Amino acid sequence: MPTFPCPTCQRPVEWSAAARWRPFCSERCRLIDLGAWMTEQHAIPGEEISPDVAQPSSDESDDPPRH
Repeated sequence: MPTFPCPTCQRPVEWSAAARWRPFCSERCRLIDLGAWMTEQHAIPGEEISPDVAQPSSDESDDPPRH
């Protein structure tokens, strides 16, 4: 079975159905990685959105949609 390094600690992880936390070696490493994403230590690069684009246009009403 091939092995790959754990993304968090670099310990070898067997790539099989038996490896419960793959690609991580343990739940601890998985939670460390999740925490890094949540605190934005990890991020997917992209273009920054300007505040003008993020604001709703003046044409949009605050009223809920009517069906």
